[in-house]
Amino acid sequence: MTDSDDALLPLDAVRPPASSKDGKPKDGKGAPAPAPERPVARVAVDSPLPHLDRPFDYLVPATMHETAEPGVRVRVRFAGKLVDGFLLERVDESEHEGKLTPLERVVSPERVLTPEIAELARAVADRYAGTLTDVLRLAVPPRHARAESQQAPEHGPPAAAPPVDESAWDAYPTGPSFLDALRNGRAPRAVWSALPGARGWAGAMAEAVRAALDGGRGAVVVVPDGKDVALADGEFERVLGPGRHVALTADLGPAERYRRWLKILRGQVRAVVGTRAAMFAPVHDLGLVAIWDDGDDLHGERLAPYPHAREVLGLRALRTGAAMLIGGYARTAEATQLVATRWARPIVAARTTIRSLAPRVRPAGEDAELAKDQAARQARLPSIAWRALRQGLERGPVLVQVPRRGYLPALACRHCRTPARCTLPPTRTAVPLPDPPTTAASPGGRAIPLLDQPAARSGAAAAAPARDSRTGVTRTGVTGTSEGSRAGTPEPSQDPSTRNAGSSRGLQQGRGEPSRGAAAGGGGATGGAGNGRAGATPQAQTPDPGSPVPPADAKVPHLNGSAAGAEAGGGGTYGSGFQGAGEPRPACHGPLALRGGHAAPYCRWCGRVDADWRCPTCGSPRLRAVVTGARRTAEELGRAFPSVQVRTSGRDGVLATVPGTRALVVATPGAEPVAEGGYAAAVLLDGWALLGRADLRAAEETVRRWMNAAALLRPGAELVVLGDTALPAVQALLRWDPVTHAERELGDRAELGFPPAVRMATLTGAASAVRQMLDEAHLPPGAQVLGPVPVDESGQERAMIRVRRSGGAALAAALKGASGVRAARKTPDVVKVSVDPLDLI
Repeated sequence: MTDSDDALLPLDAVRPPASSKDGKPKDGKGAPAPAPERPVARVAVDSPLPHLDRPFDYLVPATMHETAEPGVRVRVRFAGKLVDGFLLERVDESEHEGKLTPLERVVSPERVLTPEIAELARAVADRYAGTLTDVLRLAVPPRHARAESQQAPEHGPPAAAPPVDESAWDAYPTGPSFLDALRNGRAPRAVWSALPGARGWAGAMAEAVRAALDGGRGAVVVVPDGKDVALADGEFERVLGPGRHVALTADLGPAERYRRWLKILRGQVRAVVGTRAAMFAPVHDLGLVAIWDDGDDLHGERLAPYPHAREVLGLRALRTGAAMLIGGYARTAEATQLVATRWARPIVAARTTIRSLAPRVRPAGEDAELAKDQAARQARLPSIAWRALRQGLERGPVLVQVPRRGYLPALACRHCRTPARCTLPPTRTAVPLPDPPTTAASPGGRAIPLLDQPAARSGAAAAAPARDSRTGVTRTGVTGTSEGSRAGTPEPSQDPSTRNAGSSRGLQQGRGEPSRGAAAGGGGATGGAGNGRAGATPQAQTPDPGSPVPPADAKVPHLNGSAAGAEAGGGGTYGSGFQGAGEPRPACHGPLALRGGHAAPYCRWCGRVDADWRCPTCGSPRLRAVVTGARRTAEELGRAFPSVQVRTSGRDGVLATVPGTRALVVATPGAEPVAEGGYAAAVLLDGWALLGRADLRAAEETVRRWMNAAALLRPGAELVVLGDTALPAVQALLRWDPVTHAERELGDRAELGFPPAVRMATLTGAASAVRQMLDEAHLPPGAQVLGPVPVDESGQERAMIRVRRSGGAALAAALKGASGVRAARKTPDVVKVSVDPLDLI
C-alpha cells in the first residue's frame, strides 16, 4: 500500500493509538481503561433533590484503582457539572446498560466514610424522610487538607487509667451491675435518673465510658452544649487518664475539629464526648452510646432532615449491638416510653437516698406564706425569696434563675397596658410603591401641581398631623375600632403569677408577642384599614380607592407622635393610615424592648430605636416592663446587695464554673454554672413564664429546667420556686419525683394522640403547596390529617399527619416519595417535611 492509498482509509486506521497522560493505553474511542478489578463505583452524589436520592454507578479508571476505595471523597460529573460525592462501594458489574461515565478524580485517599456510618446515615434519612446527602453533610465534617496531611505524633500506648476509690454508681441499686455488663462486652440499655446534691453527672458518665473501654470497645457521649462538654472533658481526663478521649465542639475551629475527628477515624482514640454532631463520630468497635439531658432542645438538629440525637444514638445502638445510656436529672416522655416498652431499664436511687440529697423546696405560693405577706401575690420577689437570698449568702454562692435573657425584653404602656410595638416602616420593601401624582391637567390644558388646587389643599390639610387635645395623639388618617389591639393587652388587675400552663393569653402578655387580633386584623392600633382604633374617631369616612388624596375629614393616627414619620410616609401612617395617594404603607409592628436602664426603646425585629414612641391607644409616652430579663434582675439584686459580687451567665457569656465564695449568680435556664461545693440557696423566678408557653412540652421542659438548677445545690439547701403549689410541675419538684411526672405526661399524650405515643409529621409551606402534597401523598392506612392551619401572615400553612407508631416508616416513605415527585416536577414552592418535630404546638 502506497502513501497515497492512506487517504482512502478511515481516519481511525491512520490515527496513533490513544494513551493517557501517564502512558497507559485507552480504548479505541478515547475513554480511559477500566480498573482491572471491581471497575464499577457506586457513588452518593451531593444532590439535595429527593428523587435523586440513590447511588449512581461510575467507571473506575485504571489510574484510580489504588486510591478509589470505599469511603473516599470523589469528584464526578453529574448533569453536566462537577460535583462532590462519596464512594460507597465497588462492584464487578453495573445494572446500567449504557456507557458509564468515569470518575473525575479522587479528592483524598482518606476513607472518611466508614461502612457503619454510611449505613447509619441511610437509616436516619429513611427515618426522617430525608436524603442521604443531607445526613452525610451532618455526619462527615468538611475536609481540611493541612490537618489531613499531618501525621499524628507517636505517643506510644495510652497511660493506664488511675484507680477509682469509690464509684458514683454505688448509690444506685442496679448501677454496679450496669458497669459489670459494660466490662463484659454486653449491651445493656438504661434510662438513668441522676441524683441531686451537687454530686454532678460527669463523673458517673466517665466511669461508664471507662467500663466500656475496659471491655475492649469504644464509646460516644453526646451532651447539649459547650459548657457540658467542658465539664465532661475534665472528668474524662481524671477518670480515663490523659490521651484516651477527645472532645468535639463547634468553637474548636475547622482545622482542630477535623484533626480530632481524624484521630477518632484512624482509631487513635476510642472515646469521644461532644455536642450533637458527635453522634456520628466514627468510633471503632462501638460498645456504648450515651446522651445526657435528652430533653434539651439543643439535641435537635436545625438542618434537614432535623434528626434528634437520642433517636440517632438509639438507631446506632440497635444496628451495632452497643449499649445505650440516657441520663438526666429529669425524665422525658420519650425515655419513659422506652422504659414502658421494656426496650430499656430504669436506673433510679432509693427514695431514702434521694431525700437525703435533695434540696428543701419552698413554693412562694403557700397559703401560710401568703398570710404573712399579703403583697407576695403581686411581688416578683416575695419576702420568702429575700430571706433565702440573705441567709444563703451567709454560707456561700446563691443561684437566681431567670427565664428571660436581656434587660427588659417586653414593654407595654404604663397607663393602659397596651403592648408597645414598633411604628417605624420596614427597613426595606421588596416591591416599591408607586409615587403619588404630582401634577394634574387644568381646564386650560396646562399641567399644574396638585397642591395648587383648592381641593388638593384641603386634602393635604386633612393628611397633615393634627394633635388631639384629649389624648395627645397626633392624627393624620382613618381609624376603626380598637378590638384588634386590645386582644393582646394585659388587664391591669391580672396577676402574672396566676398565668399557668393553660393560659395562652399569659404567653402573649409575658413574651410581648403580637396577639392574633393584632396580627391578622391590621394590627389593631396600627391597622387602620382593618379593625384598629387608636384615636377617638368612631365614624370615620373611608376614602375612595381611586382618589389620589383622602377626603378632607379623614383622620389617621400618627403612631409615633412626630412629623418625621408622616413625612417619610408621604403624609400618612405606615401600616395603618392612608397616604396622600390613598395607598396603605406597611409598618414593622415588632415588639419594643430595652437594652439598659438609660437606653431608648428599640425594636426586636428591625433593630431600630423608636425614641418618639407614644401609645396608639391613650397617647402616653411612658412605658412599663411586662417581662424582666436576666440583666435587669442582676442590676436590681446588685442594688439590693451592694457588697455582694453579682455574676451573670447567659447569652452574652456562659460560665462553666464559679468559686464557692459569697456571690449572687444570675443565670438563664441551661446556662447555670457549677459552683464549687454547690450553691447554698437558689431562687427560681417567673415560673409562669415557663409554664405559660404555648408548647406541648411546656410542663416537661419546666420540670427539666428547674431540676437542672436544683441539682446544683448542696444537700438540704433552701430552694424557693415562684409557682403555685397545686401545679403538677411544682409537686414533682417538691417530691423530687421526675419519674411519676414523666409517666403522667406520657399517659396524657397517649390519650390525646401526641408523640411519643404516636408518630407525627408536619408539612409547612405555601397554602396551595401543602394542600397539593397532601392530595398526592400515598399516606399509610389509618393516617389522620390535622389542618392545614395558617402559620403566619405570609401565607404559610402547616398540616400535621398522625399515625400509629408501627406506621412511622410507611409515613416517612410516603412523604419522601411525595417530595420526590414535587422535585422532579420542579415545583417552585418548597414544603418543609419534619418527622416528630419538637415544636408541635
